[in-house]
Amino acid sequence: MRSCLVTEAQTLLRLSGVRRVESVFFGGGTPSLASPSTVAAVLEAVDQAAHLPADSEVTLEANPTSAPGARLAAFGAAGVNRLSIGLQSLDDTELQLLGRTHTARDALQTLAEARRLFPGRVSVDLMLGLPAQQVGPWLGQLRTLLGCCDDHLSLYQLTLERGTALFTQVQWGTLPAPDPELAAEMYQEGRAMLREAGFRQYEVSNFARNGALSTHNWTYWQCGQYLGIGPGAHGRFVPQGAGGHTREARIQTLEPDNWMKEVMLFGHGTRRRVPLGQLELLEEVLAMGLRTDVGITHQGSSVFLGGSGCAGLSVADPPASTPRGLAAENPLPCARRMTRRSCVPGPCQWIFQSQGHLSYRMSRILGVSVC
Repeated sequence: MRSCLVTEAQTLLRLSGVRRVESVFFGGGTPSLASPSTVAAVLEAVDQAAHLPADSEVTLEANPTSAPGARLAAFGAAGVNRLSIGLQSLDDTELQLLGRTHTARDALQTLAEARRLFPGRVSVDLMLGLPAQQVGPWLGQLRTLLGCCDDHLSLYQLTLERGTALFTQVQWGTLPAPDPELAAEMYQEGRAMLREAGFRQYEVSNFARNGALSTHNWTYWQCGQYLGIGPGAHGRFVPQGAGGHTREARIQTLEPDNWMKEVMLFGHGTRRRVPLGQLELLEEVLAMGLRTDVGITHQGSSVFLGGSGCAGLSVADPPASTPRGLAAENPLPCARRMTRRSCVPGPCQWIFQSQGHLSYRMSRILGVSVC
């Protein structure tokens, strides 16, 4: 596995023509179960194939454990300088419901050790909208977390995935279905609490203070180039040379054994390549940009769409109920900047409908991602 990750990283960096890497993210499940030497080998390969500055953000996803210290330190020695901890809850009953093997005590111990080793560069997440979860106790968890967390925190609403034990329990009535109204209340109250604690909500689910935004994730939301390395990884980049000069969506082979065979044969395990046309690029710029507090600017969108960017969209037949401030010659509301708050639900809903079939598709990033 290690040699294949190294080979694929080198191959895709060569195909992309990238000369400088701003961030590396080891994610997609439990990368902290990999050996620190594997992480070090991948980072060395990236640095050899392209320049990886000493101050580049290198993040590792890690699950809380009962004895985290030595292992986290080993990852730090391997080149990791930022941790994203899958804490999820500070309630042991909820953790069991989610199928997690750690306890709330494990989570807090891991967080404390991580902050000691990576001060100012530790992120944690908290789940909301679980079956039978109530607003008051959940806010209590968030309050506790604010007393010991670092400068980055994510709030994620539970998504019931078909095929999981939790989905089956809800489907058969063993557990109550999550209440969307309660989840919305948790989210709004949580946002307010984080704002009072000095956090900036720079993306729908992500909050940071003291400038501790995730460089890597920000690249996704700004539609930057990123390489997906490893089984099932997704990437977006412009291949050079024989590969063409059009931005592509790339998906690596999901099954680890088949992926390794393909890497050994071809140098990479890319299963699918999809050249992105103007409509697909527009879709990504809108969907990603509207997730952030920066929003979408015509100047920024022009980098990906060419010409005048979003300002150049044309409207053949504006509906009779065109929202106020949305003129045919300037079909985007807020001519200088669009944000999620500035155009939902009215104008934004119309824009998406007017394009016929725009829909939001968030890539699931697995394995190693290089920006």
